[in-house]
Amino acid sequence: MPELPEVETVCRGLATVLEDRVLQRLDLRRKDLRFPFPIGLAALVEGRRITSVRRRAKYILIHLDDGGVLIGHLGMSGRMLIGPAEGMVLETHDHVVFHTDHGMAVRFNDARRFGFLDYARAEDLQRHKLLAELGPEPLGNAFSGPVLAEKLAGKLSPIKAALLDQKIVAGLGNIYVSEALFFARLLPTRLAGTLSGAQAEKLVTAIKDVLTRAIAAGGSSLRDYVQTSGELGYFQHQWAVYGKEGEPCPGCTCKTGIQRIVQSNRSTFFCAKRQR
Repeated sequence: MPELPEVETVCRGLATVLEDRVLQRLDLRRKDLRFPFPIGLAALVEGRRITSVRRRAKYILIHLDDGGVLIGHLGMSGRMLIGPAEGMVLETHDHVVFHTDHGMAVRFNDARRFGFLDYARAEDLQRHKLLAELGPEPLGNAFSGPVLAEKLAGKLSPIKAALLDQKIVAGLGNIYVSEALFFARLLPTRLAGTLSGAQAEKLVTAIKDVLTRAIAAGGSSLRDYVQTSGELGYFQHQWAVYGKEGEPCPGCTCKTGIQRIVQSNRSTFFCAKRQR
C-alpha cells in the first residue's frame, strides 16, 4: 500500500495540473471502487475550481471553490496518472477520469479496486469518519518527542505496532517504520511505553528524516506505485534494512546482518546488535 511519501508525491504531482483549474467533467466509469461512489458525485464537483490538493495521512484531499472536498485513497494498487485529454487511451482499470478546463486529464487507475473516492464539506472534514481520529502529521510541527512520548505512555504493544497505529501518528506504514526504527537504534519488538524522552526525540528525528528523503526520491516503488508522470519512485534504492534480510548491516559490523521477523502479519527488518 502506498505510504505517506508516495501519497505526498502524488499530491504534489496533482497540484501542478489541478490547482486553480476548473474540473469540467468527472467520468465515473463504474459505480464503485472499495465503496460505492457518493450519489450524484459528478454533479457536486463538475464546474468547480480546484483551489488546492493536499494530503492528510494517506488520503488525497482535493479542495473546491465552493467548500466541497474530494477525498481519495489509492488503496493497494491505485495510481493517479496525468496526461493530455486529447488522444488519451483509457486502460481497463481506469475507473475515474478527471477532466480539466485546460485539456489535461487525470486517470485514477486501480486494478484491485481497494481505493476509493468520497466527498465532504470542508467544514465537516475534521469530523469525517476517515479523518476524525487521525494522529498528528509526522512532518508537522505538532509532532515532537514529547507528543510521541505522551501518546506511547503505558502502551504494552511493540513500538513497531504502535507506530503503525494511525491514531498515534498519521500516515506511517511498514516500510518507513522499519527504516526509522533502524536509524533511531530502537528494536521493533521493544514495548512502546518504555521509550524515554530522549529516545522519543531521536525517533521523531529519524521519522522526519526518513520521510523527507523518501519524498525527495519520489517514494518507493515495490509493485504498483508510480508517480503521476508514470515514473517509478527511487527510494527503494536507499533502504537501509527493509527487504534486506541476510544482507550486511549498513550501521555496524555484526555477523548476523539484517534480520526479518513477522509482526501483526507484516515483515519487520532490523539489526539486533545496532537496535536496542
